[in-house]
Amino acid sequence: MRSGVMEYAVQRFAPELTSVRAQLALLVIVVTLLSAFVKNIGALAIMIPIAFQFAKRSGTSPSVFLMPMAFGSLLGGLLTQVGTSPNIVVSRLRAEMGGTSFTMFDFTPVAAVLCLAGVTFLILFHWLVPVRSREANAIHEAIDIKNYLAEARINAASTVLGKPLRDLLKVARGEAAVTSILRSGLRIAPLPDTTLRDGDVVLLEGDPEALARVVSHAKLSLTGDREIGDADGVEAGSIEAVIGEHSPLIGWTAKRLALFERFNVNLLAVSRTGERLSERLGEVTLRLGDVVVLQADRAAMPDLLRELGCLPLAERPLLLGSARRGLLPLAILACAMGATAMGAIPVAVAFFAAAVAMVLFRAVPLREVYSAMDGSILVMLAALIPVSDSLRTSGATDAIAGRLAEIGAGLPGYGALTLILVCAMAVTPFLNNAATVLVMAPIAASFAQGLGYRPEAFLMAVAIGAGCDFLTPIGHQCNTLVMGPGGYKFSDYSRLGLPLSIIVVLAAVPALLVVWPLK
Repeated sequence: MRSGVMEYAVQRFAPELTSVRAQLALLVIVVTLLSAFVKNIGALAIMIPIAFQFAKRSGTSPSVFLMPMAFGSLLGGLLTQVGTSPNIVVSRLRAEMGGTSFTMFDFTPVAAVLCLAGVTFLILFHWLVPVRSREANAIHEAIDIKNYLAEARINAASTVLGKPLRDLLKVARGEAAVTSILRSGLRIAPLPDTTLRDGDVVLLEGDPEALARVVSHAKLSLTGDREIGDADGVEAGSIEAVIGEHSPLIGWTAKRLALFERFNVNLLAVSRTGERLSERLGEVTLRLGDVVVLQADRAAMPDLLRELGCLPLAERPLLLGSARRGLLPLAILACAMGATAMGAIPVAVAFFAAAVAMVLFRAVPLREVYSAMDGSILVMLAALIPVSDSLRTSGATDAIAGRLAEIGAGLPGYGALTLILVCAMAVTPFLNNAATVLVMAPIAASFAQGLGYRPEAFLMAVAIGAGCDFLTPIGHQCNTLVMGPGGYKFSDYSRLGLPLSIIVVLAAVPALLVVWPLK
């Protein structure tokens, strides 16, 4: 499913939404439901550009929408077996422990209660997160971010050539600053009396409107001699995008990556939340969540964004996909989910077959298959699977569970279940959520057995705890993804996430006791 299709659908059926709360409710509900059938980070990525358009329409900050959407995507992932990795892992572990695997919709009754309580809270109490101010204006129609770093060159056509720096600063009207002047490889202090010479490179910092005004009025060059477009009718365009989880840009500078030479893309500006960048633009080491302004051939922009792993943020006449291409992946997904739901084939076989079908029918280019594989996560899970087995076979699981049983011996059933749920929530920020299940699920099962309880509710509690990390921006990729575009600080997450975590615990324990009785 492509963002262009989803954007059309949302705006087609919600043209009259003018209230910020109504817009927030629509976005959170849609991303929550979508996350039940699409991996939650993918569902969130689809909806982020729509959130920015809603923010621009209502004149509010995108930060009002993005964190509630990220938390909603985590809740929505709990609804089905394939919505999030912990559900898949805990299903496999249950089968290995001598029971039967959880089915596609075994997770739905409890998760539906959590989604109802959690989404209601997010809609009513989104104001707990401070609004991070963003005004919609643009350098090439980009969303306004205050701390953009850009690099411009003085050339023979520049109106400030031979004039003092103060003339350039007058154009900025105090909304942009010159942080450095680079001349013949040397860095010069940006003093007001410094005379600007041909070939000088000025490092600019400020909001996009001010940067655009400085570059335009002073006739500076943002890209030097690296021009996009030629006599054959190639039209250059620019777009603001956030660097995604699997982007090949992460850990590289534009210069080392040879971004222009390899991809025919110019990096025009970079913004990083909570940090002031002082390097030259081509020497900034890019990170997950950085907001960048890229210039490229407008017709090739969709493929370039996918190849570079970047998510578009600004509203542009840019088609990221078509409805025709979007229908085939939907059909393959529906077949895989239907086969799993009916118990015809295991979930691992169904979705591996779906992935192969996506490649065979060319719904996904082969190069994207390789780039979408997260090597570090695969290695970590491959290492932790035998660790999990070793914990069970060596008796370490029973030993740890015995210690917990000593604590839980005096607790009623709901208290023991709460203990496991809170432990899983506490471990998740320090491990990948799937890894948390690998470690915690055997302990939870032994803990339940030691207390004379059935293990199903405790395994479900581990999956819920591992899937609900609302306290930090680093515990889950969804939280990290919205940090840069939303302008959030680290402490913002706990303001909304802590009460949401408490609500999840209060709602999950009774629901688990009803759906999965302990005796």
